[in-house]
Amino acid sequence: TPSMGGVMIVLTLDITALLWARWNEFLALTLMSVVVLAALGFYDDWVKLTKQDKAGIHSKVKLIVQIGLGLFIALYLWNHQSMSDLVRKLMMPFYPEAVDFAGAGIVGLLITVAAIVGSSNAVNLTDGLDGLAIGCTLIVAFVFIILTYIAGNVNTAEYLLVPYVEGAGELTVFCAAMIGAGLGFLWFNCHPAQVFMGDTGSLALGGSLGVIAVLIHQPFVLVIAGGVFVLEALSVMIQTGWFKYTRRKYGEGRRVFLMAPLHHHFEKKGWHESQVVARFYILGILFAVLALSTLKLR
Repeated sequence: TPSMGGVMIVLTLDITALLWARWNEFLALTLMSVVVLAALGFYDDWVKLTKQDKAGIHSKVKLIVQIGLGLFIALYLWNHQSMSDLVRKLMMPFYPEAVDFAGAGIVGLLITVAAIVGSSNAVNLTDGLDGLAIGCTLIVAFVFIILTYIAGNVNTAEYLLVPYVEGAGELTVFCAAMIGAGLGFLWFNCHPAQVFMGDTGSLALGGSLGVIAVLIHQPFVLVIAGGVFVLEALSVMIQTGWFKYTRRKYGEGRRVFLMAPLHHHFEKKGWHESQVVARFYILGILFAVLALSTLKLR
């Protein structure tokens, strides 16, 4: 099955956004993150294909590039007076107003970097079954169509007590482009898949969701909306951490899950691939509803 289908997603997404959205700094930062992470993913996929190395490039190399991108965006926002509040004032789920991290110094920067790096890697880890990662990405993108529209509309933002972000409406166009490109890809990626997105698509899509969340003060709501991605990432962290701990303590590694990431655990329990994907979609929708409910339940 052909890999690197993410190239088509990224090209369609970028071209559509450039054609229909008005150019501003928010769009530029988001598109830049897509290009950088897609290039990183493409190189990783290329190494896997040409060198027959399933591991691809070293995970530390990927992490360094992701952290570098996150730091660049965080520092860019921090050093521009008109945009520094995006790093310093963050919305907390179910809390009535933005929390000011200005007095906490580096905390806002770390949260920004963590949102971008974490989102990119979490979507990448989820990309293990036909249609799973792209379907869950579409659900989160729909949430952020709504959130970016609200943030970019002064009257709606004031009514819902969320920070108004001038120019955020162009991110709504970007999210719509992501959904369009993603739906086109899902047509061929659903079971049995005719093409895979590879790291080219998963790293870029995940990272761009993190950037968008940061640009509208909502990195914490992304954790809720992308709950499936969070569970997948946590399962890998728990599995790896517990295995290393028990190997040191007992001389042999023990596992919490039958296999990680989480979707493979349920496959090992006897769920068919289509069942896992459908049920994770349902979870994704529930997380999306919960994320949107934070607009009123405060």
